Amino acid sequence: MSDWIIAFMEQGGYFAVAALMFLENLFPPIPSEIVMPLGGYIAARDGLSLVLMVLAGTLGALAGAYFWYWIGRRIGTDGVKTFARRYGRWLTLTPQEIDTADAWFDRYGGWAVFVGRLIPGVRTFISVPAGLSEMPLGRFLLFTTLGTTLWSAALTIAGYYLGARYDAVASWTGPVSNLVIVLAVGYYLWRVATFRRRVPREEPGQEPGAPS
Repeated sequence: MSDWIIAFMEQGGYFAVAALMFLENLFPPIPSEIVMPLGGYIAARDGLSLVLMVLAGTLGALAGAYFWYWIGRRIGTDGVKTFARRYGRWLTLTPQEIDTADAWFDRYGGWAVFVGRLIPGVRTFISVPAGLSEMPLGRFLLFTTLGTTLWSAALTIAGYYLGARYDAVASWTGPVSNLVIVLAVGYYLWRVATFRRRVPREEPGQEPGAPS
């Protein structure tokens, strides 16, 4: 772990935890699997409130989650479908798949957000389809808060009771996160390589010669 993260958290306390958890949702290389156990350790060592430490991490993560939700709402499904028609290979999605995903999210969106917030490598960007599907903000915040609080509390409590051995938590969850990311990248590359096999040359209603 970078020394600046440790120093920042030791000096900034709750504010530092909230700030880092916000950044973790924007830049996943700053992992919550490190931040929150360390926050729990610092709370135990310095006599800080465990509840406030969890709350700080949750609020920071919620702010980051809302940012991606806003991005999804701002672009909108039609905007993503237009982009898919032009650059579908790199997006690895066709407009038809977007319609299917949107319908699925409309049906299971709340639980998708809740579970997604508990999965490393997925939790950061699960807010985007919520925004694309125009999930009501109150419903989004409810399920995001539930999942984020559970995630933050579990890691913080582990660091709090493990004390100086909080690194043991990071040594276990870190490789899991890396594995999820590697699998996600591999799946993306596979979809790029096989994109044309899954997409007809001309979509229904598309003019000949128009970009797919």
